[in-house]
Amino acid sequence: MERLPEDCIAHILSCGSPQDACRFALVALMFKNAADSEILWNKFLPSDHQEIISKSLCPVTYKSKKELFYKLSSPLLIDGGLKTFSIDKRTGKISYMLSARELYIAWSGNPLFWCWKPLVQSRFAETVELRMTSWLEIQGTISTKILSSNTKYEAYLIFQVSHHRAYGLDVQPTEVSIEVGKLCSSRTVILGHYEHTKNSIKYSFCSNKVEEDLKHSTFGSECCERNDGWLEIKFGDFYNYENEKEVKMSLKEVNGVHLKGGLIVEGIEIRPAA
Repeated sequence: MERLPEDCIAHILSCGSPQDACRFALVALMFKNAADSEILWNKFLPSDHQEIISKSLCPVTYKSKKELFYKLSSPLLIDGGLKTFSIDKRTGKISYMLSARELYIAWSGNPLFWCWKPLVQSRFAETVELRMTSWLEIQGTISTKILSSNTKYEAYLIFQVSHHRAYGLDVQPTEVSIEVGKLCSSRTVILGHYEHTKNSIKYSFCSNKVEEDLKHSTFGSECCERNDGWLEIKFGDFYNYENEKEVKMSLKEVNGVHLKGGLIVEGIEIRPAA
Protein backbone atom coordinates (compact mmCIF):
# COMPACT_ATOMS: atom_id res chain seq x y z
CA MET A 1 0.00 0.00 0.00
CA GLU A 2 2.84 2.40 0.83
CA ARG A 3 4.14 2.06 -2.74
CA LEU A 4 0.89 3.18 -4.29
CA PRO A 5 0.94 6.67 -5.84
CA GLU A 6 -1.05 9.30 -3.97
CA ASP A 7 -3.55 9.70 -6.78
CA CYS A 8 -4.31 5.95 -6.65
CA ILE A 9 -4.99 6.16 -2.91
CA ALA A 10 -7.14 9.22 -3.51
CA HIS A 11 -9.12 7.27 -6.11
CA ILE A 12 -9.67 4.43 -3.62
CA LEU A 13 -10.82 6.89 -0.95
CA SER A 14 -13.21 8.53 -3.41
CA CYS A 15 -15.15 5.25 -3.61
CA GLY A 16 -16.24 5.88 -0.03
CA SER A 17 -17.73 8.99 1.57
CA PRO A 18 -16.16 12.29 2.69
CA GLN A 19 -16.63 11.10 6.26
CA ASP A 20 -14.72 7.89 5.50
CA ALA A 21 -11.87 9.87 3.91
CA CYS A 22 -11.51 12.03 7.02
CA ARG A 23 -11.39 8.91 9.21
CA PHE A 24 -8.68 7.32 7.06
CA ALA A 25 -6.66 10.52 7.33
CA LEU A 26 -6.24 9.82 11.05
CA VAL A 27 -4.79 6.36 10.43
CA ALA A 28 -1.53 7.09 8.60
CA LEU A 29 0.35 9.90 6.87
CA MET A 30 -0.05 8.24 3.46
CA PHE A 31 -3.82 8.41 3.87
CA LYS A 32 -3.70 11.96 5.22
CA ASN A 33 -1.93 13.33 2.16
CA ALA A 34 -4.36 11.62 -0.19
CA ALA A 35 -7.33 12.65 1.97
CA ASP A 36 -6.32 16.31 1.57
CA SER A 37 -5.62 16.10 -2.16
CA GLU A 38 -7.38 18.20 -4.78
CA ILE A 39 -8.08 15.04 -6.79
CA LEU A 40 -10.11 13.48 -3.99
CA TRP A 41 -12.20 16.49 -3.04
CA ASN A 42 -12.87 17.37 -6.65
CA LYS A 43 -14.55 13.94 -6.94
CA PHE A 44 -16.65 14.60 -3.83
CA LEU A 45 -17.87 17.91 -5.25
CA PRO A 46 -20.84 17.91 -7.67
CA SER A 47 -19.69 17.87 -11.28
CA ASP A 48 -21.47 21.18 -11.88
CA HIS A 49 -20.15 22.92 -8.76
CA GLN A 50 -18.63 25.78 -10.75
CA GLU A 51 -21.99 26.52 -12.34
CA ILE A 52 -23.66 26.45 -8.91
CA ILE A 53 -21.05 28.84 -7.50
CA SER A 54 -21.66 31.22 -10.40
CA LYS A 55 -25.33 31.43 -9.31
CA SER A 56 -24.41 32.38 -5.74
CA LEU A 57 -25.83 35.60 -4.34
CA CYS A 58 -22.45 36.31 -2.72
CA PRO A 59 -18.92 35.54 -4.02
CA VAL A 60 -17.51 32.20 -2.90
CA THR A 61 -13.78 32.23 -2.21
CA TYR A 62 -11.66 29.18 -1.38
CA LYS A 63 -8.05 28.03 -1.41
CA SER A 64 -8.64 24.32 -1.96
CA LYS A 65 -11.34 21.95 -3.15
CA LYS A 66 -11.61 20.59 0.39
CA GLU A 67 -12.30 24.09 1.73
CA LEU A 68 -14.89 24.61 -1.01
CA PHE A 69 -16.59 21.32 -0.10
CA TYR A 70 -17.03 22.39 3.51
CA LYS A 71 -18.20 25.86 2.51
CA LEU A 72 -20.89 24.26 0.36
CA SER A 73 -21.98 22.11 3.29
CA SER A 74 -23.64 25.28 4.61
CA PRO A 75 -26.66 26.54 2.63
CA LEU A 76 -25.61 28.76 -0.27
CA LEU A 77 -28.11 31.29 -1.58
CA ILE A 78 -28.43 30.93 -5.36
CA ASP A 79 -30.69 32.06 -8.22
CA GLY A 80 -31.10 35.59 -6.93
CA GLY A 81 -31.61 34.38 -3.37
CA LEU A 82 -34.69 32.31 -4.24
CA LYS A 83 -33.08 28.92 -3.52
CA THR A 84 -30.40 27.42 -1.31
CA PHE A 85 -27.95 24.71 -2.30
CA SER A 86 -25.92 22.57 0.10
CA ILE A 87 -24.12 19.24 0.28
CA ASP A 88 -24.10 16.83 3.19
CA LYS A 89 -20.62 16.89 4.73
CA ARG A 90 -20.88 13.20 5.65
CA THR A 91 -22.03 11.84 2.29
CA GLY A 92 -21.59 14.61 -0.28
CA LYS A 93 -25.25 14.29 -1.31
CA ILE A 94 -27.04 17.40 -2.63
CA SER A 95 -29.89 19.29 -0.92
CA TYR A 96 -32.01 22.18 -2.15
CA MET A 97 -34.49 24.51 -0.52
CA LEU A 98 -37.04 26.46 -2.54
CA SER A 99 -38.13 29.78 -1.05
CA ALA A 100 -41.79 30.73 -0.77
CA ARG A 101 -41.30 32.94 -3.86
CA GLU A 102 -40.37 29.81 -5.84
CA LEU A 103 -43.64 28.07 -4.94
CA TYR A 104 -47.15 28.26 -6.28
CA ILE A 105 -49.32 29.51 -3.41
CA ALA A 106 -52.96 30.13 -4.28
CA TRP A 107 -53.92 33.83 -3.90
CA SER A 108 -50.44 34.76 -2.58
CA GLY A 109 -50.43 37.82 -4.85
CA ASN A 110 -53.51 39.24 -3.14
CA PRO A 111 -52.60 41.25 0.01
CA LEU A 112 -56.07 40.57 1.42
CA PHE A 113 -55.15 36.88 1.75
CA TRP A 114 -51.35 36.74 2.11
CA CYS A 115 -48.67 39.12 3.40
CA TRP A 116 -45.08 39.01 2.11
CA LYS A 117 -42.54 40.11 4.71
CA PRO A 118 -38.95 39.56 5.89
CA LEU A 119 -38.19 37.54 9.02
CA VAL A 120 -34.86 37.76 10.81
CA GLN A 121 -34.76 33.99 11.39
CA SER A 122 -35.32 33.15 7.71
CA ARG A 123 -32.49 32.44 5.29
CA PHE A 124 -34.49 34.13 2.52
CA ALA A 125 -35.27 37.82 2.04
CA GLU A 126 -39.02 37.16 2.22
CA THR A 127 -41.48 34.79 3.79
CA VAL A 128 -45.24 34.82 3.33
CA GLU A 129 -47.91 34.78 6.04
CA LEU A 130 -51.48 33.67 5.53
CA ARG A 131 -53.92 36.37 6.61
CA MET A 132 -57.19 34.72 5.70
CA THR A 133 -58.45 32.09 3.27
CA SER A 134 -60.71 29.07 3.06
CA TRP A 135 -58.69 27.63 0.14
CA LEU A 136 -55.14 26.64 1.11
CA GLU A 137 -52.96 25.28 -1.69
CA ILE A 138 -49.15 25.23 -1.88
CA GLN A 139 -47.11 23.48 -4.59
CA GLY A 140 -43.44 23.20 -5.45
CA THR A 141 -41.54 21.37 -8.18
CA ILE A 142 -37.95 20.32 -8.73
CA SER A 143 -36.17 18.24 -11.35
CA THR A 144 -34.39 15.07 -10.25
CA LYS A 145 -31.62 16.04 -12.71
CA ILE A 146 -30.10 18.50 -10.23
CA LEU A 147 -30.21 16.05 -7.30
CA SER A 148 -27.77 13.27 -6.43
CA SER A 149 -28.50 10.11 -8.38
CA ASN A 150 -29.19 6.73 -6.77
CA THR A 151 -30.23 8.47 -3.58
CA LYS A 152 -33.37 8.39 -1.45
CA TYR A 153 -34.80 11.87 -0.87
CA GLU A 154 -37.37 13.42 1.46
CA ALA A 155 -39.30 16.65 0.92
CA TYR A 156 -40.56 18.95 3.69
CA LEU A 157 -42.65 22.09 4.01
CA ILE A 158 -40.76 24.54 6.26
CA PHE A 159 -43.14 26.82 8.15
CA GLN A 160 -44.14 28.49 11.39
CA VAL A 161 -47.49 29.14 13.04
CA SER A 162 -48.06 32.63 14.42
CA HIS A 163 -48.71 32.40 18.17
CA HIS A 164 -50.94 35.48 18.15
CA ARG A 165 -52.67 35.38 14.76
CA ALA A 166 -53.17 31.66 14.01
CA TYR A 167 -56.72 30.34 13.67
CA GLY A 168 -58.53 27.57 11.84
CA LEU A 169 -55.41 25.64 10.81
CA ASP A 170 -56.19 22.61 12.95
CA VAL A 171 -59.93 22.39 12.34
CA GLN A 172 -59.64 20.36 9.14
CA PRO A 173 -56.90 17.82 8.23
CA THR A 174 -54.67 18.93 5.35
CA GLU A 175 -53.56 16.64 2.53
CA VAL A 176 -49.87 16.48 1.62
CA SER A 177 -48.63 14.57 -1.40
CA ILE A 178 -45.54 13.93 -3.48
CA GLU A 179 -45.61 12.93 -7.13
CA VAL A 180 -42.70 11.62 -9.21
CA GLY A 181 -43.61 10.72 -12.76
CA LYS A 182 -46.67 8.47 -12.54
CA LEU A 183 -46.07 7.57 -8.90
CA CYS A 184 -47.93 9.52 -6.22
CA SER A 185 -48.39 9.13 -2.46
CA SER A 186 -50.53 11.23 -0.12
CA ARG A 187 -51.80 11.41 3.45
CA THR A 188 -53.37 13.87 5.89
CA VAL A 189 -51.60 15.94 8.53
CA ILE A 190 -52.50 18.74 10.93
CA LEU A 191 -50.80 22.11 10.57
CA GLY A 192 -49.45 23.65 13.74
CA HIS A 193 -47.22 22.92 16.68
CA TYR A 194 -48.26 19.82 18.63
CA GLU A 195 -49.04 21.48 21.96
CA HIS A 196 -50.83 24.38 20.24
CA THR A 197 -52.94 22.00 18.18
CA LYS A 198 -53.70 19.62 21.05
CA ASN A 199 -54.99 22.44 23.21
CA SER A 200 -56.89 24.32 20.51
CA ILE A 201 -58.74 21.23 19.27
CA LYS A 202 -60.54 21.12 22.62
CA TYR A 203 -62.19 24.46 21.81
CA SER A 204 -62.62 24.07 18.03
CA PHE A 205 -65.87 22.97 16.45
CA CYS A 206 -65.31 19.63 14.72
CA SER A 207 -67.76 17.33 13.01
CA ASN A 208 -67.60 13.60 13.76
CA LYS A 209 -65.83 13.03 10.44
CA VAL A 210 -63.16 15.65 11.17
CA GLU A 211 -62.60 14.25 14.66
CA GLU A 212 -62.14 10.79 13.14
CA ASP A 213 -59.70 12.19 10.56
CA LEU A 214 -57.72 13.83 13.35
CA LYS A 215 -57.33 10.47 15.07
CA HIS A 216 -55.88 8.93 11.91
CA SER A 217 -53.72 11.86 10.85
CA THR A 218 -49.93 11.50 10.85
CA PHE A 219 -49.44 14.78 12.69
CA GLY A 220 -47.54 13.39 15.63
CA SER A 221 -44.79 11.82 13.54
CA GLU A 222 -44.66 14.28 10.65
CA CYS A 223 -44.67 17.75 12.23
CA CYS A 224 -41.63 18.57 14.30
CA GLU A 225 -39.48 21.49 15.36
CA ARG A 226 -36.13 21.95 13.63
CA ASN A 227 -32.87 23.13 15.15
CA ASP A 228 -33.32 26.48 13.38
CA GLY A 229 -36.64 27.11 15.16
CA TRP A 230 -38.88 26.42 12.15
CA LEU A 231 -41.40 23.58 11.92
CA GLU A 232 -41.47 20.99 9.15
CA ILE A 233 -44.04 18.60 7.73
CA LYS A 234 -42.98 15.80 5.42
CA PHE A 235 -44.59 15.60 1.98
CA GLY A 236 -43.11 12.15 1.37
CA ASP A 237 -40.01 10.50 -0.04
CA PHE A 238 -38.75 9.18 -3.36
CA TYR A 239 -35.74 7.41 -4.81
CA ASN A 240 -33.80 9.33 -7.44
CA TYR A 241 -32.61 7.00 -10.20
CA GLU A 242 -30.53 8.05 -13.21
CA ASN A 243 -33.52 9.10 -15.35
CA GLU A 244 -34.76 12.70 -15.21
CA LYS A 245 -38.23 13.35 -13.78
CA GLU A 246 -40.15 16.19 -12.20
CA VAL A 247 -40.98 15.99 -8.51
CA LYS A 248 -44.20 17.74 -7.51
CA MET A 249 -44.87 18.45 -3.84
CA SER A 250 -48.30 19.62 -2.78
CA LEU A 251 -50.22 20.71 0.32
CA LYS A 252 -53.98 21.23 0.02
CA GLU A 253 -56.92 22.02 2.26
CA VAL A 254 -59.60 23.01 -0.22
CA ASN A 255 -62.64 21.08 0.97
CA GLY A 256 -63.37 23.02 4.13
CA VAL A 257 -65.38 26.23 4.20
CA HIS A 258 -63.92 27.64 7.41
CA LEU A 259 -61.43 30.52 7.40
CA LYS A 260 -57.85 30.04 8.54
CA GLY A 261 -54.78 32.20 9.01
CA GLY A 262 -51.44 32.59 10.76
CA LEU A 263 -49.46 30.09 8.65
CA ILE A 264 -45.97 31.45 7.81
CA VAL A 265 -44.25 29.70 4.90
CA GLU A 266 -40.49 29.82 4.39
CA GLY A 267 -40.23 27.21 1.63
CA ILE A 268 -39.80 23.55 0.71
CA GLU A 269 -36.64 21.56 1.47
CA ILE A 270 -35.57 18.52 -0.54
CA ARG A 271 -32.82 16.60 1.24
CA PRO A 272 -31.30 13.08 1.31
CA ALA A 273 -33.00 10.70 3.72
CA ALA A 274 -31.10 10.24 6.95
